[in-house]
This record gives sequence, structure tokens and C-alpha cells, in this order.
Amino acid sequence: MDVVFYEVFSEEEKELKKRLSKNIRAEFKEATIQSYPTNTPPAEVICIRTQSIIPDHWQPKLRAIFSRSTGFDHLNRLLLHQKNGLQLGYLPNYCARSVAEHAILTTLALLKKLKKQLFHFNTFNRSGLTGKNAMGRNVLIVGAGKIGSQIAQIAQCFGMHVRAVDIVQNHSFLEYISLEKGLKISDVVICALPLTNETRGMLDYKTLSTLSKGSLFINISRGEISPLADLEKLLEEDILSGLALDVYEEESKLAAFLESGIEAATDSFKRIMRLKDRENVIFTPHNAFNSLDDLEKKAELSCLALKMFSETGKFPEASA
Repeated sequence: MDVVFYEVFSEEEKELKKRLSKNIRAEFKEATIQSYPTNTPPAEVICIRTQSIIPDHWQPKLRAIFSRSTGFDHLNRLLLHQKNGLQLGYLPNYCARSVAEHAILTTLALLKKLKKQLFHFNTFNRSGLTGKNAMGRNVLIVGAGKIGSQIAQIAQCFGMHVRAVDIVQNHSFLEYISLEKGLKISDVVICALPLTNETRGMLDYKTLSTLSKGSLFINISRGEISPLADLEKLLEEDILSGLALDVYEEESKLAAFLESGIEAATDSFKRIMRLKDRENVIFTPHNAFNSLDDLEKKAELSCLALKMFSETGKFPEASA
């Protein structure tokens, strides 16, 4: 079976090659599908992450698309149009700890004004660098699933007061609260929601404006849940004193714009470029999942899923 992997960085390629079944012939491409325009898919099975856009004219010629990600909202639109039995697969949750640690890392960096400290090193000027301790801060985790619950556990180890918002309340160590009440008493809000029709735009300006001035907002789930234009307004009004994002609206187009400039500089992209150098803003390239421990697990699960498909025509985790 021939498989073409897209969006593969060097460490990932190395781990995949170690584990691929001998009956799978693989080609690896570093960038997204958009970066290699062609009228015909290079193989009947393609393997992507979250930023590749599948051309419509490819779909009748494909047997399967496998996404090396736990989230599969980017595959949902294919479900509406596919008519040829195209198989769509994704990974079970493999990186909850890595993403949770990233959320706490950026929270601490914002509390301690780390980015500003780095800027001030050349002058050794400590004015305006007074941060806050994690201990005693009120943290609201919106979405307490596999990732959100681990964020909560780590935050509790720092002595933070943790509350959670979720329609499923199945963790006995968590105090659950309504979103409305939680926002009013929180210093830090961490978004760990899946992207659905219900959560799209859920954490907008109107909702987050009830936060106390000087709060922090961290998003490690999906950018569409909290529009960046609204977050910028919250920063300008000092309702937010810090912002950390690992995910973005129109992320596939943003990646293409930043990688090669092939996308037009939209208002959204200009906003990102305007905000990225601010001392109280941390933007990372959807990399929260990327620890060595979880990279090895991801490669193993991906190769097992492709092996199963080559033998049975099905993926262990399938969205179709």
C-alpha cells in the first residue's frame, strides 16, 4: 500500500520510519497539501495533520485519509460530500499530558511576565517586571475532558484554586461551576473545549468581558472557539493582561501564509502579526502536543492504524 504523509517534521519522520509496516511504501512531505498543488492525489491513501486542505477533485480518487491528530473537526466537511466510501481515520487521545503541561507552561510564563523579562535582560532593568505567584490564583478550565482534567491536576499541584465548566461532570477532584459564575471569579481562563457547532464562537467578547480586569486567557484547543478580534479588544481594554494561543482561526491558511506567503495577508493574519511581538502575548505554532514521549506514542498509533487499514480496509478510530 502506498501512503503519502503531509505536514511531517523531521523528528516525526524518523519515528514513523522506525515503525511502518514493511508492506507500506511511504513518502514524506514537510508542508501541507496546499504547498504541493497537483490535479491527482499522489497515492490512494494520504496522511495529514490539521492544516492540510483536501482538494474536492481528489476525493473520488482516494481510498482513505488518516489524520495524525486526536481532533477531527477538519475532516467533518468531507463527511458531507463523500459518496465513494472514503475512509476517514484519526488518533485516540495520545497527547493529553503534553498539551496540559503546555497550557500550564504558558500560564506561568504570563503570570511571571517571562517574555517581558527576556526583553529587559539587555538593560537589566527590573521596572515593570513584577509578576504574580501561581499559588492562590483562581483558574477556570472550560472543557474538563482528558486534557482539561490533566490541566486541572497540574494547576492544583501549584496551589491554584481550580474550577471547571463541562456538561459532563465526572471528576470527583474538580469543583464544577457555570461559565457565567466561573468567569466572574477567575484570574486565569484555559480553553480546552472541542470544536463543535455549539462551542464555535462560545468564548467571544461578550462572554469574556465579564472577567475581572487583568485576567489571563489561554487556548490550547481550537482558535474558532474564541475569535482573535475579540481577544485583541479585551487586551486593549485591559480586561486581559495576558494572552497565550497555540491554535488559531483559519489555521491551515495561516500556516501557509507564515510558511511561504502564498496566502493573502487577511485582516486576521495582520492582527496576528500585530499582536505576536507584544510583551504580554505568547503565540506558539500548534505545538502543544509535541513532546518526545507523545511523539513516539503518536508514531506507534499512526503506524498501527495504517497497518490495520492495509489489512482490513478500516481504521481503529474512524469518523466515517
